Amino acid sequence: MRHQVAGYKLGGGKDRREGLRRTMIRQLFTHERITTTRAKAMSIRSDAERLITLARNSAKGTEIEKVNARRLVSARLGSDPVVVKKLFDDIAPRFSTRPGGYTRILKLGPRLGDNADMVLLELVEE
Repeated sequence: MRHQVAGYKLGGGKDRREGLRRTMIRQLFTHERITTTRAKAMSIRSDAERLITLARNSAKGTEIEKVNARRLVSARLGSDPVVVKKLFDDIAPRFSTRPGGYTRILKLGPRLGDNADMVLLELVEE
């Protein structure tokens, strides 16, 4: 029984789950919208919003805090400097006045192959 166990297992071990999470968050920040299953979208939504908040709050900090925030994001997403630069320079300033809720999930219906619930996960336009 999985009573009071948080998170989604997503059909694999820890390494597979972390790799999937990193890849999907990178794709979300690169394309600003992705189509995926509901379970995967719900599992990465909170992580993506935390990274956006970290990037947004680092703009008010000192130079050392800015560098530390970029290092934290780079460690969580894997070393992809293009995505980190886009997050800090393009995405985070857009949400500077928004107190949270940076992503939106829109239901698309079932997938034809296996009837999985498909959703569109996108960054909110503002």
